[in-house]
Amino acid sequence: MGSPPHPIRIASSAPAVTLAGSGAQRSSRHARSTGGPHVSQNNDAAAFAAQTPPPPAGIGTPVIPPAPPMPPAPPMPPAPSIRREQPVAQPPAPAAPPAAAPSTASTEAAPLEAKAAPTETEMARAREILDIVSKAYSARMVGQERLRSSLLIALMAGGHILLESVPGLAKTTAASTLADTVRADFKRIQCTPDLLPSDITGTQIYDAASGTFRTVLGPVHANFVLLDEINRSSAKTQSAMLEAMQERQTTIGGEIHRVPRPFLVIATQNPIEQEGTYELPEAQMDRFLLKEIVEYPSPADELEVLARIDSGALDPDRHATTTISLADVEQLQDISSRVYVDPAIRNYIVSLVYVTRNPVPYIGETLGGYIKYGASPRGSIAFLQASRALALLAGRSYVIPEDVRNLRHLVLRHRVLLTFEAEAENVRSEDIIDAVFGAVPTP
Repeated sequence: MGSPPHPIRIASSAPAVTLAGSGAQRSSRHARSTGGPHVSQNNDAAAFAAQTPPPPAGIGTPVIPPAPPMPPAPPMPPAPSIRREQPVAQPPAPAAPPAAAPSTASTEAAPLEAKAAPTETEMARAREILDIVSKAYSARMVGQERLRSSLLIALMAGGHILLESVPGLAKTTAASTLADTVRADFKRIQCTPDLLPSDITGTQIYDAASGTFRTVLGPVHANFVLLDEINRSSAKTQSAMLEAMQERQTTIGGEIHRVPRPFLVIATQNPIEQEGTYELPEAQMDRFLLKEIVEYPSPADELEVLARIDSGALDPDRHATTTISLADVEQLQDISSRVYVDPAIRNYIVSLVYVTRNPVPYIGETLGGYIKYGASPRGSIAFLQASRALALLAGRSYVIPEDVRNLRHLVLRHRVLLTFEAEAENVRSEDIIDAVFGAVPTP
């Protein structure tokens, strides 16, 4: 099989997205201004940018016929050309100014980066908040550092997370520890086949004393909601969570009730018991920002668990001594949303998701034929939000390509759906995802 062609670059209407022009220079200027390392584009990225196809017919300057002559009025002036709005018609960007010279890139990038970048004070406060949460997590959890990072990323990005593992790997303990550290309202829902949608969202109860109905909100109206063994509930009950997860509200008796903020759904499922379970529909799987596979602890970590049980450190009545408030979580989410993402990385994200939908020209017929459906635009949004949170977790105010690569399995493993042949041949979605990332040049 020959070398795969470069993926199609998805260009936006803003000039700042052009890889070979002002976008890359703006990246270098931003890195100098923020003190961060400059992520330069290599030859592969330059060739990747050169493969941009011509715009489809109708995008160039249209030929607008003159208006029909009207005897009483003079002829209408010709319509203005729209070529200046297209990035391909922009003149080449000027050479990057010296480091000491003021840059005008901030004005050009305003449509893409409307929010101000995090300040040093905000970054220091974010590190302080994250240190408190990490210490409280380590006090009750042994190992499982990847799970800690995934929970924090979902919390900062304002998304939801699906945890999959065999029983007994502390998924519930991790969720309750996070809620205890934040001093948030935490509710646990044990999913069963007879669980009704009203058991989750709430219902209306007739009050005989007043002769009216009153609304009783369900356990989903909490800051942290743990749906334990979500695949044991029926499809009807699972669909009741869609509105709460996406629109952050529930509808009871025709009335809309908002869920509290911040709102995080942590769902778990058991992959080894399939009898009496209902597979999650694709529409609900796509609502989860991340999907984490929790692994067994190492022998050393398991010994530490036994020692902590003997010492009483894992007593359920013990609570975190140092906590943060809900306002601190909202501040973390605000800082995370303002982490800088270079236009080259945005194009990298869109190209990766595009290849999952059109895999055969890039990863070959064998691997590409295993993909039934690629990732939706929610995959691109998840990469953008989660990479910002991961950068903030690493103490940076800007995203680098390695952040996107480190999130590839978390973001795509539940969005890239494989065929029956892939399952029969024991082909994992992680293998396909790795092939996709290998086919797209890194900026």
